[in-house]
Amino acid sequence: MIRHADRIILNCVKKTVIIFLAFVPALLFAQQDALFTQYMYTKLEFNPAYTGSHEGLSLDLLGRFQWVGIQGAPRTLCLTAHTPLPNQHLGLGMYVYMDQLGPAIDYNVMGTFAYRILFPNSKLCFGLSAGIKYYDIDWTALNPKDAGDPALTGQVKNKVVPDADFGIYYYSNKYYAGASVKHLFQNQILVSNTVPDGQDNFTRLLRTWYFIGGGTIPLYGNVQLMPSLLIKYVPNSPIQADVSARVRFLEIITLGAAYRTNDALCLLMELVVYKGLSLGYSYDIWFNALKGNNQGSHEIRIGYDIDLFKARMLSPRYF
Repeated sequence: MIRHADRIILNCVKKTVIIFLAFVPALLFAQQDALFTQYMYTKLEFNPAYTGSHEGLSLDLLGRFQWVGIQGAPRTLCLTAHTPLPNQHLGLGMYVYMDQLGPAIDYNVMGTFAYRILFPNSKLCFGLSAGIKYYDIDWTALNPKDAGDPALTGQVKNKVVPDADFGIYYYSNKYYAGASVKHLFQNQILVSNTVPDGQDNFTRLLRTWYFIGGGTIPLYGNVQLMPSLLIKYVPNSPIQADVSARVRFLEIITLGAAYRTNDALCLLMELVVYKGLSLGYSYDIWFNALKGNNQGSHEIRIGYDIDLFKARMLSPRYF
């Protein structure tokens, strides 16, 4: 009887651990969205109204490697592309990102559209994005001792749900401001279907709110100061703010630093390699409980702007 009771307890513990691992992404990322230090270059990912704001075809590829040195730490890859149309009131774009944490992987594929109201020296834009979110867990990566355990059978390994975002963005050649909300539908993603009780475990895509602002301030000669602010809010989670300041020299190199509330100090740099082509890098120094167990976080970015319309694109661009 004692051995049988021990076996029951062990099976219960095992199921609890597996369910906990299934929810690790939601527990570690209350915002449910990819985290970027170089957010000032990837605004399209969280605000569709940014679509077409470069006045030409803009491409950005960004890779993030978080908490280097910890096995199964988050890795994120994001590609954005957007452009205005010949009708200057309209902009089209898309973004794709992959976010992986341990055995869990998250894909997002979204198309973006913006309607732009043109003023003499500025633009007010309204944007909408729509697409799909795909979530999967590789249960084999857990390396279970008992492969035939009921807790690992009958799993719903992935779930595809529709997703949509809305945003407002106002900008000139000197400053910008915007607000947006992601996950309008607040869909549920089914993580697992336990056996034999048949109970479902799921996570909900809570609406995430973003507020952003920034600009460029001439200092002297060919040197500009570029402050920026990003505020993120998810219900039942603390408000998170990213405050940054960058300085651009000779239209070629940009150096800066950022502070993420209660989390990290970040160092940033950007180098203009050729007209329209730029490289970016950032390094995060963490202050949280993991600070002694990792070597920080790295981001690498490649950006390329193509002047499709020859007369519209501002040169140089600061944001």
